[in-house]
Amino acid sequence: MKSLSICIVGPTAVGKTGVAVEIAKRLGGEVIGLDSRQIYRHMAIGTAQPTEKEQHGISHHLYGVREPGERISAGEYSHLVEKKVNEITSRGNLSIICGGSGLYFRAITKGIFEDSTTDLIVREKLTKRLEKEGADVLLTELKKVDPEYAEIVHPNNHKRLIRALEILELTGSPPTEHYRRQVEATSNSLPLFVAYIHPEMEWLEKRVCRRIDEMFADGWIDEVKALLEKGFSRKAHPMDSVGYGEIMSHLDDTLDFDEMVAQINLRTRQYAKRQKSWFNKEKSDCVCLISNDEDLRKASSLIVEMYEQTRP
Repeated sequence: MKSLSICIVGPTAVGKTGVAVEIAKRLGGEVIGLDSRQIYRHMAIGTAQPTEKEQHGISHHLYGVREPGERISAGEYSHLVEKKVNEITSRGNLSIICGGSGLYFRAITKGIFEDSTTDLIVREKLTKRLEKEGADVLLTELKKVDPEYAEIVHPNNHKRLIRALEILELTGSPPTEHYRRQVEATSNSLPLFVAYIHPEMEWLEKRVCRRIDEMFADGWIDEVKALLEKGFSRKAHPMDSVGYGEIMSHLDDTLDFDEMVAQINLRTRQYAKRQKSWFNKEKSDCVCLISNDEDLRKASSLIVEMYEQTRP
């Protein structure tokens, strides 16, 4: 029987890392990232990867291990998580999976199948490409990787066209192959104790603003400059993360500093609301309702208490 791992989920800036580290200290654990952007190198500030100070000596995995030009699908990420869980278990330690990627969470709990393959950020990006480049350009792109599926996509059926390219980007597989083998792989999913950090939005929005100010103070603009100087494409997958486009516009002198910060704050709050909406629909073993800092400080104790009730 596989050992039960703890999985801490919730929206951005809610304090998941601090809770995970505290639990790791108490139960002898190691932290595994579950974030579609924090896996990339050279983006530590903008993706809010745990700093050495924040890690408090606890081993952290799947942070800053891929180059920004490398794509990773939710399916591949789930395999990386499972591999790390097995390694940590072999050392006699507890795996604490921590992140806010709803798609990646669903990949490790249910496997990849059609209904789980949705990412609003990717869909928004494809919609903008459709508006700018036109349906024929996107359909030609689809034909190159999946001519069979492209045959049934009419150029005027924008929803199906975007859906097909979304599946390709998120799973790493052409839609035809994806549909051919899609199975809800619940029998092979990781056994998890899921703790959802569920914040009150007014409190979270203050944390978002504070974190963004800290990210700029830590050198976020210089981080983006360095990425561009290293030759990474502005169209590289993780460069569509919240904030990077706005900072590049600022560097191009098309956004002043205050406008840039305001837009990043707005997009981050919108993203947090989408994350909450996603996790509200997922099954959790423990829900920590957070409306102030004291609630957050108590979250790790509540999770440990409820987790230990599941152990033999």
